[in-house]
Amino acid sequence: MSHEDASVVLLRDGPPYGRRQYVVKLLWIGVWLAFMSAPVKDLVVGRHTPVGRALGGAGLALFVAVYLVLLFRHTARPLGRRRLLGMLSLLGAVALLLGLTLGVPWLVLFVYVSVSAGATLPIRTSRLLIPLICAVMAGAGLVLHDARDTVVALLFPALLGGFALSGVRQLIRTTVELREARATVAELAANEERLRLARDLHDLLGHSLSLITLKSELAGRLLPDHPGRAAEQVADIERVSRQALVDVRDAVSGYRRPTLAGELAGARTALAAAGITADVPAEAPDDLPDGSEEALAWGLREAVTNVVRHSGARRCEVRLLRRETLDGPLVELAVTDDGRGAPGSPPGNGLTGLAERLTHVHGSLTTGPATGTGAAGKGFALVLRVPVGRGPDTA
Repeated sequence: MSHEDASVVLLRDGPPYGRRQYVVKLLWIGVWLAFMSAPVKDLVVGRHTPVGRALGGAGLALFVAVYLVLLFRHTARPLGRRRLLGMLSLLGAVALLLGLTLGVPWLVLFVYVSVSAGATLPIRTSRLLIPLICAVMAGAGLVLHDARDTVVALLFPALLGGFALSGVRQLIRTTVELREARATVAELAANEERLRLARDLHDLLGHSLSLITLKSELAGRLLPDHPGRAAEQVADIERVSRQALVDVRDAVSGYRRPTLAGELAGARTALAAAGITADVPAEAPDDLPDGSEEALAWGLREAVTNVVRHSGARRCEVRLLRRETLDGPLVELAVTDDGRGAPGSPPGNGLTGLAERLTHVHGSLTTGPATGTGAAGKGFALVLRVPVGRGPDTA
């Protein structure tokens, strides 16, 4: 177990995870009791009466017990604020009483009081209480004979130990919070990846399966009278199926990226297979950033899929234009049809996923009734706008 892990076990809020960490925590707290050798030696060889030795031993045992409870119990299951302050007050009172009655060697107990305050109290409270504890120790030293050198020697470890434990406690709390935050971020990233995969599979399979369904129906109608044309449709079904399989594999691998030129060609094929008159640009711009082109390609695929599956349109027009705006140049992709118009239900998964894609490239999505040439004032229009680099005025 590393030093950092041991420190976390010592001061983190919560019980030890297992027996090993329980032992480690006990050792890290108990090892500092070795510095109580001065009062123990004074009990053994000091010039005290038997009653004084008995009372001193009982007081020292009480002090150690309260110290262990504060550092072990409170850092495992935090005590209430009043109870915590009461135990710290008891610890300080015992240290003061033993120091004043038994002599200079017992002033070392104030170092443990300072350390306990730093390890258990909030940093704002301990920042005030630790100097107060040191001041009480200095005051007790003024009362005792020949205690000046001892007080000077103990001031530094009392201040350093208290503030060090207070800083370490805050640092470890931050470390634990960062570990929890990192675990949360990892979980959110996994959820985002699952959403991305679900969105990509919907975009891929929705288009391909719609096209397969349309061509299967067409092949079924052509089969009795035109077996040759039906065979062509079956060949197209096989091609689309194979391509869909490749796209799905690439999507799972995270390496697929559709191109706008390929989606324009696919749009012409899908619209023609559905019996919809298509007005689709012959070429795509060749100077689009990868992110913008990918967003436009996915948008075109989703729009054409919706036209084929839901619109009941007879005509579909795809426009691709470059525009100059105050925010810079952008490319606008508009898909309009003369079908039954906008659906009454909320947007489906496809449009929701498309909107999410556009946010990553600072684009926008607009949907509504179609207006303009080709739509005759009815139907549905989907418009995507994505920022691009400067170039020709027309795509």
